[in-house]
Formats: sequence, structure tokens, C-alpha cells
Amino acid sequence: MTGEGVLSSGLSMAELGQRIRSERRARGLSIERLAELSGISRSMVSEVERGAKTPSVLVLDRLATALGTSISRLLDEPAHGTMRVLRHDEQRVLRDPSGWERRVLSPVLGEVEFEFMRTTIGPGVDAGEFVPHAPGSREYLAVEHGNLRLTIDGRPYELGPGDSAYYPGDRRHAFANDGPADCVFYLAMELGPRAREGAAGHHGTRKDTPHG
Repeated sequence: MTGEGVLSSGLSMAELGQRIRSERRARGLSIERLAELSGISRSMVSEVERGAKTPSVLVLDRLATALGTSISRLLDEPAHGTMRVLRHDEQRVLRDPSGWERRVLSPVLGEVEFEFMRTTIGPGVDAGEFVPHAPGSREYLAVEHGNLRLTIDGRPYELGPGDSAYYPGDRRHAFANDGPADCVFYLAMELGPRAREGAAGHHGTRKDTPHG
């Protein structure tokens, strides 16, 4: 999938849109309700589902969060068996036009909502703010090299090479690189129990910015 927004090796926009539509229908949600829960316009949701619009990583994350799932599950089929090796060229890679990249290192495992990723943020790039995930979600982060400004519910924390952090995933969280070189960090995310449709409406107020 190519364009100015999300890039994911081996997955077309039409396939991504079909998976989002299937997840929405499985939860009994209308396009209007998904738009309301995610804070994304109805027209944008419709275009993404039809494969006509390439979403930014933040928009895709908002859709996944509103559906009570992860970006990984929207990009991949669940793995079967007890062992799975993901070769480098098989890993899903998402790139945002603002100058950062997320590489998904973990396979999708049945009903387990877990995501392990490697993120690279270019110098001077603000990756933006992610909305809170389901209550009980947890995120664990470790910086490999470079400098990261991690902001939780509006409070910034400066992290350097070798630093690590834990924070509840049901808080607003943002990532930015104020340094002169790339920042690379690893993030493990464990989602809490899927919120019932009626209780999933508090996902922040960041505007959706269409890309592509």
C-alpha cells in the first residue's frame, strides 16, 4: 500500500478497508457510530472502508481504539500454531508523512490483544497524541537510541538511550523527538478488556487529519 499516509507491506487499501468494515459490523456498529466513537468524520471512515483514502497512523489508531482492538489486528490475520517467526520483510511497517515509522514485531494471536513495535521518529518530529485505549491497558517503552519526549496526560518526560518507562495505556500519550538525530524506541502494548460499545466514547478530542 503506497501513498502519503500509512504504508503497510503486502496489504492493499481495499483489504485494510474490508478488515475495518468487518470489525465494525462484528460489533454491530454503524459508520455513524464508529465516526462518533473515533472522533473521525463519517466521510473519512467511509472512504477508508472503501479503500479510497489512505489514513494517517493516528487516524488508523483512533479507528482501532474505537473498535476495541489494535492496529496489528487490522493489518494481519491471527497466527496459528505455537511458534511464529516474522522475518524482517514480513513485518508490517506503517509510515506517517510527518516523519516517523512504526514496525510491528508481534504476530496477531487469537483473542490476545497485544502489540510489540519498534518506532523510529526523525529529528524534530512530533508524532502526535494518541487517544486513550480501553481501561486496564498497559504500555511498556524502552529507548534504544536518541531522545524521546513522552507526554502522558499533558505531562512531559524526557527519555534518553537506555531509559525505559511504564504507563497506563488508558491515558492520553504522545511521542516527540526534539533531538538532532533519529530516536528509536520499542513499545509493548497490552490492551485491556474490550470496552462495550456504549462505554467506548471517551477517546479524546484530537482532530483527524486526512493524508493521501
